[in-house]
Amino acid sequence: MTTFVDRVELHVAAGNGGHGCASVHREKFKPLGGPDGGNGGRGGDVILVVDQAITTLLEYHHSPHRKATNGQPGAGDNRSGKDGQDLVLTVPDGTVVLDRQGNVLADLVGQGTTFVAGQGGRGGLGNAALSSARRKAPGFALLGEPGEARDIVLELKTVADVALVGYPSAGKSSLISVLSAAKPKIADYPFTTLVPNLGVVTAGSTVYTIADVPGLIPGASQGRGLGLEFLRHVERCSVLVHVLDTATLESDRDPVTDLDIIEEELKQYGGLEDRPRIVVLNKIDIPDGQDLADMIRPDLEERGYQVYEASAVARTGLKELSFALADIVAKARAAKPKEESTRIVLRPKAVDDAGFSVTYDEAEDVYRVRGEKPERWVRQTDFNNDEAVGYLADRLNRLGVEDALMKAGARAGDGVAIGSEDNAVVFDWEPTMMAGAEMLGRRGEDHRLEAPRPAAQRRRDRDAERDDAQREFDEFNPF
Repeated sequence: MTTFVDRVELHVAAGNGGHGCASVHREKFKPLGGPDGGNGGRGGDVILVVDQAITTLLEYHHSPHRKATNGQPGAGDNRSGKDGQDLVLTVPDGTVVLDRQGNVLADLVGQGTTFVAGQGGRGGLGNAALSSARRKAPGFALLGEPGEARDIVLELKTVADVALVGYPSAGKSSLISVLSAAKPKIADYPFTTLVPNLGVVTAGSTVYTIADVPGLIPGASQGRGLGLEFLRHVERCSVLVHVLDTATLESDRDPVTDLDIIEEELKQYGGLEDRPRIVVLNKIDIPDGQDLADMIRPDLEERGYQVYEASAVARTGLKELSFALADIVAKARAAKPKEESTRIVLRPKAVDDAGFSVTYDEAEDVYRVRGEKPERWVRQTDFNNDEAVGYLADRLNRLGVEDALMKAGARAGDGVAIGSEDNAVVFDWEPTMMAGAEMLGRRGEDHRLEAPRPAAQRRRDRDAERDDAQREFDEFNPF
């Protein structure tokens, strides 16, 4: 049964915003007291949070679809809808977040580091919030925005100071077991280790972590063995340790050739050229192993490697190795720049930035309007409500979309699409949209809320309506 997963594809969906409410206050002796529709609640976010107690992405391997809760709709009597609850997903330290194209969205290192993977939708405004001196009683409300939905890839890269690399059965797990308190599985057959092992080593005043990469064989960088799956776990290390088996039973192998092959695989993988290397000649407790170590050590030192002889079984050479690694790790930590506190970067918009763009799409024969505000306003509009559509037209006009369409060459009857190609609202453009108020009357002014007419005026109006009706009847019935 799988117990370790270091790469998953996660489908996240933030909560939708609640719709605003269109309501008119009513009470005894005051049946039409004005708009009182509340706002919709905000949809919940999907948030990734680092938890160092977690070491695998197994949970998301079994349940890759995650969704936050929606915001509740507003109600009358100025009652706003409840906000959706954020969905917090804990991930291991060292998790990298990528999109489906492989672009890095976030690198989560350190306890409590967070990343908003899906932004919750805004709640729609109710008609109480939309009312003004000119728009006393809006007969519409804004819809809630849909939450952000996307597919992301989570990759776990172990946060370790020292990485052990080498052929299967070279003794990497045995070294970790004696250098630290880790208890990896150890056996006398290849590919015993199926997941990276991580241990903590204390050498003097320096405490560092050590990990191994299982299954490195020729062709690992192209996917052979297990190397490609786990090479990412050495990317954050400060030093690479080549563990060479000096007592191998395979006649076609020798430690120097093993070193050259592993170095070639690391070169093909890339990104590790600047890491210092140490060579450990392991299993010197075996007589033939000690003899072979004495033969190849001068050649390795001539290449510039620091060479240490060790035996995990006899526990020889371990102290010198652990202190040598601690020295390299301490120097690497000192060379790193100190982490600065979080800074807020302000990127003001250009003075001539209109906030939208208008382009002509020859393939679709439409003028396409793209921009955060126009697209958001379209999502918030209830197109079954004429007054809401007119309100959208006024907002677009104030933003300058009408003028931009004219400058782009749009004429009456041309198609205009607001939004992306796969999710756009398309309509036939009429310049009269600039006068949206004239199309729908004096929008937002509810005559029911006007002061009552005097009795004499009401009688005159009734008599005029009756006379008009009688005149129309006489015209169609001359006999």
